Amino acid sequence: MHFRARTATLLAACCLGAASKVNGQQLTAYDALARRLASITARIDSLEAGMCPAPAPVSPTRRSGDARADSLAAGLDRLDRKVENLRAGRCQAGAVAQPADTTDDLANLRAAAAAAAGQPAREAGDTTAPRPAPTTPTQPSGGPRGANLLNPEISATGDIRLVARDGRQRDNGVAREFEFAFQSALDPYSNTKIFMTFEDEEVGIEEGYIYWTGLPGRLRLDVGKFRQQVGDLNRWHLHALPETEYPLVYQRFFSPEGLSGVGLSLYTNLPFSLAGATHEVWLQATTTGSDSLLAGGHQPVLLGRLQNFWQLTRTTYAQVGITALGGNNDDVGLSSRVIGLDFRATYRPPEAGTRRDITFRAEGYRFHATELGATTNRYGGFLDLQARTSQRWVLGARYDHVEAPFGPANTEWRITPNITWWESEFVYLRLEGEHRHSDLEGTHNMLSLQAVWAMGPHKHETY
Repeated sequence: MHFRARTATLLAACCLGAASKVNGQQLTAYDALARRLASITARIDSLEAGMCPAPAPVSPTRRSGDARADSLAAGLDRLDRKVENLRAGRCQAGAVAQPADTTDDLANLRAAAAAAAGQPAREAGDTTAPRPAPTTPTQPSGGPRGANLLNPEISATGDIRLVARDGRQRDNGVAREFEFAFQSALDPYSNTKIFMTFEDEEVGIEEGYIYWTGLPGRLRLDVGKFRQQVGDLNRWHLHALPETEYPLVYQRFFSPEGLSGVGLSLYTNLPFSLAGATHEVWLQATTTGSDSLLAGGHQPVLLGRLQNFWQLTRTTYAQVGITALGGNNDDVGLSSRVIGLDFRATYRPPEAGTRRDITFRAEGYRFHATELGATTNRYGGFLDLQARTSQRWVLGARYDHVEAPFGPANTEWRITPNITWWESEFVYLRLEGEHRHSDLEGTHNMLSLQAVWAMGPHKHETY
């Protein structure tokens, strides 16, 4: 019945539209028929929505003398009676309460509005908010979706290098590192990160720690194995560095992979500002196997870092950090201390977004060691410049200089110009040259092509 009534209504509407264009002098009669058609349509909509519209008296339409208009009026009379009979049968069965308001236009408007909102009709005088439409039951939390929420976010990174050296060729293709990262929010209070590496056919844990944020005193607490907060680049993973290797001063004063250890870390930002800066503080205590600091021992290493940040202009910001760390290996009579100063300045026009910027870094370190009564002071540092000329291309160069931490004060320096093409945030290629000089090994040159790709939610993270 509903389908047939709907079809008849649509046909009547088409006829009315066509007739209104045939005889402009009889628009009044056709307007009355159009209003009646709208009323019938609203009542049909109400019935299809499962509600009961107000009863409407069915009385024959007055004839106008126009044969076409009178034929349409007779058809609407028959349709009106069918709709009223259907309404009476449904509402008498008590399916849905009938609205008390019997005004045709108002009742029809209310019924049509309720039908569009998917809500049942309301009684007259009911001022409460409309009841929400029924919703589809959600899947229980124990189902597949709920179980998936317990899985960590998994990412993987590949780092392959093709190398050409002057002199005898060896190790020209190197699978430098494959890294797998697992990250997850354990509960509302704690998170974890675990980074596994496959390097030189060995499996290792580069980092694996749990951390809590929002502790009293605006503290963050990290416990586990992590890369320590030395300078600006030690915290970065190898594949995310602006060059293919860590600076020489990191390698000689700490270890070939920089400084990392197992222990705890406390971080906070200070609640005051000096000279318009934002101040951050780290205190860390770890056990590390650094040959330079502890001659391979596993005694505690204490570290403190103060980092200051200034937003100089809309386009320029600067950062200055001071790091101090040290440890003792009583078994061999070694005491070592390192103090470093680092600076970074970045120019990035807001309108350029991530398509253009220039970053300059400078870091310097003093290594002070006392071993069996003999004291040495050695120095090292680097200068680094990176210029992103577009969204795809980055030009860079770094100059390293360092003295050997023990023994004769042999020096080592190198220059590494490079050009990086970012295919996307998932893939980049880097061509890098290296000119190195060492008092012990002489001068060497090298050209390398680095391919880095990443999958998963966490790409080439920087800190």
